Amino acid sequence: MSESSAGQGPGQSDLGRSVIKTRKVTSWQPNWSASGSGQPGTYIFQLILDDGASEVVLSVTEGDADNLFDWLSASDDVHYDLEREVLVFGTRRTGSSG
Repeated sequence: MSESSAGQGPGQSDLGRSVIKTRKVTSWQPNWSASGSGQPGTYIFQLILDDGASEVVLSVTEGDADNLFDWLSASDDVHYDLEREVLVFGTRRTGSSG
């Protein structure tokens, strides 16, 4: 017999009880701006969520910008978890490669 979520023991996660607030990334725009002579530039990604219902601006490193550009370009289904500030790149079946 399983315990109800109200009767969880110590160390057990209550993650299932919290509401996850996510929005679909419907558009995105990468930006780079110069920071000054001899200074590294600034990489920013603007994420438009649910066709403009919300937006998120991410400031990332050059390496992260390269990876994020590739992931966003290759993914058909991307969501952003507003509460945890996490990008979720679609779902795939276990054992599938693509």
